[in-house]
Amino acid sequence: MADTLPPPFLIALNLTRRCNLNCAHCYLDAGTRESDASGELSTAEVTALLDDIAALSDEIMVVFTGGEPLLRADLAELVAHATGLGLMAVIGTNGMGLNDRRVLALKEAGAQGVGISLDSLDAAAHDAFRGLPGSWELAMAGIDSCRRNDLRFQLHFSVTDDNAHELDDMIAFARDAGAFVLNVFFLVCTGRGEQMTNISAQSYDRVMRKLTLAAKQETDIMIRAKCAPHFKRMAWELDPDWPITAAHGYEAGGCLAGTRYCRITPLGGVTACPYMEQEVGSIRAQGIAEIWRDAPQFQALRKPVLEGRCGSCEYSKICGGCRARPLARDGQLMGEDFLCAYEPQGGPVIEPLNKDAGSLRWTPEAEEWLARIPSFVRQFVRQRAEGHVLAEQGCEVTAEVMALLAKTARARFGGRPPGIGTPEQ
Repeated sequence: MADTLPPPFLIALNLTRRCNLNCAHCYLDAGTRESDASGELSTAEVTALLDDIAALSDEIMVVFTGGEPLLRADLAELVAHATGLGLMAVIGTNGMGLNDRRVLALKEAGAQGVGISLDSLDAAAHDAFRGLPGSWELAMAGIDSCRRNDLRFQLHFSVTDDNAHELDDMIAFARDAGAFVLNVFFLVCTGRGEQMTNISAQSYDRVMRKLTLAAKQETDIMIRAKCAPHFKRMAWELDPDWPITAAHGYEAGGCLAGTRYCRITPLGGVTACPYMEQEVGSIRAQGIAEIWRDAPQFQALRKPVLEGRCGSCEYSKICGGCRARPLARDGQLMGEDFLCAYEPQGGPVIEPLNKDAGSLRWTPEAEEWLARIPSFVRQFVRQRAEGHVLAEQGCEVTAEVMALLAKTARARFGGRPPGIGTPEQ
């Protein structure tokens, strides 16, 4: 691959298979708290891996997840090591182990936030989905601990046919609870999830359209679709000039697997995403840089030759469908995404405008502003600034553009999201 290959934007690090829940949809098929953790990456191995990740770029976000990462006694130590390297460290958790002491320890270590899974506002429904009575109450207590101790939190809502009707209420709850982001996940049937019913194509389309409109209209929180690249098409249909579309960057929707994202298993295996179970290498045998650069599957995902409706779709470059779904069901990495009901219209392929970002000029004042932004969100801010200029058909990123983005962020979120502030930060 060329030396200009971009580093990953996001790496998910499954620290352990152990978990204190028994969720029907778990892609890792995680075991119980008492499960044998032998063979999992040691503290020394994880810190060495973090060193290698930071060598790729200090603008990478690392998600410490599991299983349940709070079952790792060294979690705060690992977060502190990542933070010391300039990486953005966040935690994906079921929230049950979050209390004031644990939240303060993670915050002190430098954690930029936690993502807490909440699959229903009905306690009994959430508990049934998660496989443990009382898990809803503990997750709610975890949310309260984050809010009480001023640690940013996101809510993760996994949509199925059984809870799709709760989307509006979940958005309202996330807003009222003070969540920074609501991530809406659409499951891929792998791991233990192979045994459960996924969302139907009809519910998927309905929920996605409602989600896209909410993401456009919502002013208090960010709403994102996960494992649902069709969000990009629906965003384009709603407003082609909306900077959230893939024509202006990759920050929401779309599939990053193997192109800007990968996952590392508790035993050190590397996969393109959590729902692609085929390992392309192991960090115990190779460096992460070599795997990221050379893995054949990753190279294929970077230059996809799509089949079926995905291959003939005018949105193939800003959506491209989920690659994990056809791989899981049919063994076809490039097969059409069967959950999408869209029929290609035969129009020209829509080209992502971010390909033109290289022609943009950054003024010295804008470069200075960008340099003062924390490294772990600098890439995100750069993409957003360039997307804004391209949407306005401009050719230059200026300090005025950066100031406008900062003002918009403060107005939208009632504060200053990480990395979008003043150059004096």
